[in-house]
Amino acid sequence: CPLITDENHKKLSKRCGHSSYEDLIEQGYVSEAVVNYVALLGWCPTDNREIFSLEELVEAFDYHHMSKSPAVFDTVKLKWMNGEYLKAMDFDKFYALAEPYLKKAVTKDYDLKKIATLVKTRIEILPEIKEQVDFFEELPDYDIALYTHKKMKTDPEKSLALLNEVLPVLEAQEDFSNDALFETLKTFATEKGYKVGYVMWPLRTAVSGKQNTPGGATELMEVLGKDESLRRIRLGIEKLQ
Repeated sequence: CPLITDENHKKLSKRCGHSSYEDLIEQGYVSEAVVNYVALLGWCPTDNREIFSLEELVEAFDYHHMSKSPAVFDTVKLKWMNGEYLKAMDFDKFYALAEPYLKKAVTKDYDLKKIATLVKTRIEILPEIKEQVDFFEELPDYDIALYTHKKMKTDPEKSLALLNEVLPVLEAQEDFSNDALFETLKTFATEKGYKVGYVMWPLRTAVSGKQNTPGGATELMEVLGKDESLRRIRLGIEKLQ
């Protein structure tokens, strides 16, 4: 078997702080991804494929294709592979792994399964869940510069006008499910001659206080519910004023 080294071509060693298999699992990697990645260190399948189930690895592995030169343990590549495994994972299995991280980050009474659905395809390792969902727990103190988006043609001034305009529409909306909200806001945008993104960007900013979120405005509002969504939009209006 080839020697496995770190990015600096030093032999992996616990003494130098390199991770063991158990450490990687504790860091939020899934066992199958680690096994898949390690199997590819110094061995290359004939078709250069990268993602294998254990059964497929057993089938494809051939020691004649092993390299004698040292193989570098690339954590960036392992993270990518882990993310691919999480994306492809059965939802119930993913939820069982994600639930402890979600419960730590979100203690309020929100539907954690809905939040898990939003983050499933957006994380590479499980601890990344926290930074993706912490705004559900508490709206961060954000900079109004977030309301500026060149492509959506929004800025703080236009966002203030838009939020004031759309607030009564949302106050009158009873069904706060994603689909119903999207239809209402799309109709609102069409009637006003706005592009949908012009309406959604200020709303998503107001309800999340973040530049990047695991879902769009209406998906986030469905999780937050009507009262909390409206509270955050009103806070956004105050901030912009």
